[in-house]
Amino acid sequence: MENKLSKVRDILKKYNQEHLLQFYNELTESQKSDLLNQILNIDFEEILSLYEKSKTEVFKSTEEIEPLKYVDKESLSDSKLKQYYNLGAKAIKSGKVGVITVAGGQGSRLGFNAPKGTYVLDTNPRKSLFEIVCDYLKTAYSKYKIYIPWYIMTSTSNYFDTINFFEQNNYFDYDRNNITFFNQENLPIIDVNGKLVLSEIYKINLASNGNGNLFSSLKRTNLIKSMEQKKLQWLFVGGVDNVLLNPLDPVFIGYTIDSKYEVGSKTLFKSNPSDPSWIFARRDKKPAIVDCENFTEELSKITDNKGNYLYRETNMLAHLFSLNAIKKMSNVKLSYHRAFRKNAFVNEEGMKQVPDKPNIYKFEQFVFSAFSYFDNIALLRVNTEKEFAPIKDFNGPHNPEVATQKYEELVLNHF
Repeated sequence: MENKLSKVRDILKKYNQEHLLQFYNELTESQKSDLLNQILNIDFEEILSLYEKSKTEVFKSTEEIEPLKYVDKESLSDSKLKQYYNLGAKAIKSGKVGVITVAGGQGSRLGFNAPKGTYVLDTNPRKSLFEIVCDYLKTAYSKYKIYIPWYIMTSTSNYFDTINFFEQNNYFDYDRNNITFFNQENLPIIDVNGKLVLSEIYKINLASNGNGNLFSSLKRTNLIKSMEQKKLQWLFVGGVDNVLLNPLDPVFIGYTIDSKYEVGSKTLFKSNPSDPSWIFARRDKKPAIVDCENFTEELSKITDNKGNYLYRETNMLAHLFSLNAIKKMSNVKLSYHRAFRKNAFVNEEGMKQVPDKPNIYKFEQFVFSAFSYFDNIALLRVNTEKEFAPIKDFNGPHNPEVATQKYEELVLNHF
């Protein structure tokens, strides 16, 4: 233990993080061992480098931005809808499509101290967010007589709670052998002074490093090989909280396959031009989702010669990747984005303190960062009212009451 402690002290001194051992002498032997091991497994070079780089804002001018082509699902002819539907249905029925649900978040903004996917809507009958996703898969089974492989990405903090929830609910009567759970990775959070933060006097505060960690996590857990063995060709990636999101939409799948591109994404029309939502565009000749906060009004007003807006397509976390695309991205280290958040921490007296304003930075990788590694992407604009009802919090427009109402009207009575 003394040799390990000496090594840890040298590391912390090198990176100016000695405060992490501030309460070391108060710990039990087990806690001391856990803390030392945690410190030895942290890549301080990486996290501090991310912190330093994030201080410099990189501004992208509008001159580097070009529009991306999209198709509006609502404007498709009956023949095109049928063509895409049949192509997508054929892929599903032949066992070429799998589903990945991103479910690493907690329900804290809902006042719910459990995995967000376990949040239960006040429907009749009551259903959790996980069960709602599963219902879409069960509907596909009833149509195509095939169990769709379902991969659920959790965080390390909610992994076991998620599995326990599925066990308690008998996996919602879905085939247990076709449900796979896997973890995303973590990074330490860091305060405004560049210091790592303690969540307990014996534990460093870590946070999941974003849904873009999906690709490397699939490789790390050998699930890409499993997907190959199952002869999957397409993987749908979606969040757990949008109750109107059908992960097996044949039209979307067929449209993406027909495009001959390796990546497809559903988009929403940004009706409010001053909305700072990130938009789909071509940046540096590659498809991307662009932070247009600095020039929202300017971009949002641009139209083509038919009056169609060129920069109004926003992200709804509904993507389709070929397995080849996932394999490619599993070998790429995606860039990180910095987020400023409120997070409880251990103060200088060793007491846990809850801040009243943002106090830490976390670094996240986003799935959409993968788009720029491809020459093109198939974009399908969908109707917001019909396909977008996420649950984010109690007070905003995306609250449980609104989502429940839309789900009951548009989905529940049609299963």
